[in-house]
Amino acid sequence: MCLGSFPFSAVHSEGKRITLLFSWRASGMDRHNKEPLSEDVLPVVIVGNGPSGICLSYLLSGYTPYLSPDSFHPNPILHSKLTQNPHLSLFEQDLEYLCEGVEGRSSNPVAVLFDSLLLPDSDFGLDYASPLEWRYEPERATPHLVLGKGPPGGAWHAMEGSMLTLSLADWMELPGLKLKDWMREKRRTVRNDRATPAEIASYYQHYVREMGLERNFACGTTVTSVRRVSLRSGHSVWEIQGLQRRAKDGSDHVEAPFSVFAENVVLATGTHDIPARLGVEGETLPFVCHSFWELEAAISSGRLDRASEPILVVGAGLTAADAILAAHHLNTPVYHAFRRAVADPALIFNQLPKLLYPEYHKVHQMMSQQQYQPGESPADMLSSTGDDKARSPCSYPGYLSFPKHRVVSFKPDGKCVLESEDGRQTVLQVSMALVLIGAHPNLSFLPEQGRPLGLDPDELISCRRNPIDVDPYTNESVKEAGLYAMGPLVGENFVRFLKGGALAIVCDLARKRMASGQENVQESSVGHILSCQLSNCTLDA
Repeated sequence: MCLGSFPFSAVHSEGKRITLLFSWRASGMDRHNKEPLSEDVLPVVIVGNGPSGICLSYLLSGYTPYLSPDSFHPNPILHSKLTQNPHLSLFEQDLEYLCEGVEGRSSNPVAVLFDSLLLPDSDFGLDYASPLEWRYEPERATPHLVLGKGPPGGAWHAMEGSMLTLSLADWMELPGLKLKDWMREKRRTVRNDRATPAEIASYYQHYVREMGLERNFACGTTVTSVRRVSLRSGHSVWEIQGLQRRAKDGSDHVEAPFSVFAENVVLATGTHDIPARLGVEGETLPFVCHSFWELEAAISSGRLDRASEPILVVGAGLTAADAILAAHHLNTPVYHAFRRAVADPALIFNQLPKLLYPEYHKVHQMMSQQQYQPGESPADMLSSTGDDKARSPCSYPGYLSFPKHRVVSFKPDGKCVLESEDGRQTVLQVSMALVLIGAHPNLSFLPEQGRPLGLDPDELISCRRNPIDVDPYTNESVKEAGLYAMGPLVGENFVRFLKGGALAIVCDLARKRMASGQENVQESSVGHILSCQLSNCTLDA
């Protein structure tokens, strides 16, 4: 029993709805002071149920990649290496050896390798078949638990439902289920080879059900603590504590505490939890917002329309571009401030093919062609854009950009002070300011919010500036044995590359298991291991 507090009661199966039912022990024992038995310790607990956690669960559930007979990879060196041990699964191969000489758009070598095996030469628009075949080998399955706040799919369920995703549809899919095939079954079409976030979220939820992963997912959970605890035997394990939101008496909900133990913990939380802030005067004023959804709410309620004062968008990422497009569609004027130059190669718009991303190319054109000119009135320039065709034949009305500017302060009367690189200040009158400069992961359940795990232990964990420091071929933390990280937490923002993190982790766990001479924990023991106050996801067919 997990901490001797929540004995397993029953497993109920009804079609494709599976629920683990648990009950409280009436003895009132203190669950925090009870040492677990060895059979109570799970091999793996995954914190986060987005595409990172889903893909890892798939690989841990016995789905195993092999080189398909008579297959071909367009990279002759990689193909030669793969054919040296065709009887071995990819999990048993030397990943570092296979990664040598394989190049791609990620800095993580295993991510590039796995992407190349799943979608060979896709960066060049080629449609080679994957040389991998997937076999279900249940004897390889590793018991594990996936914890997530919402339904499987993570932050994709909270994204804007109608806008197209940045990545091509093929790049969003997970192993074993073609996204385009699933969309055809749903009688949907892929526009310009891209899908919407709502479609992607639905696909991920369907994927968990289709692949039989539901029993490993506990939804509605908030992890509050992950820490190492020492056992009397001298061995140490991870203790994961938290709360699970559960239905009670119809529409009411309660939050039930839970605590589980694990040999290994995987951090797969993503980085969309806490919006990044500028740290300037007046940033907490009511008209200063930090999410796209606040703009949506202002539009829906009628607080923002074409007659409103201009809005200010701060940032030069895709979320900032989405806000500009939404305001432009409403004919609300927009000031746009960002710190980089328009031509900076690091700017995301300079990395996107124009034909595939026409809406973002439009924003980039606006940023370039309608820049603020020092000495002129911003309000006058904003109202005149689109009228002076001689000055800008492709201009768009109601938009003015401020490249290489930073925000100095926000004022209670709705004014915002910008400053250019040369120190010249400009004051703007706005109805709303949207600070869209990225986000930080919520790692409050870790000591010091996970700072010691980062490349710079003095800074907050950040996908771009300070990812978690992991071994590139195992994704294990270089600071904490048995603690792994994947996805945005290690700098991988794109689904196509986070799958490599799952491969690295599964291979390392398999290597550790072989080195210790341990056999896989039998799947039938999972019910005993998960004997705590948790229910797994129930997904409608």
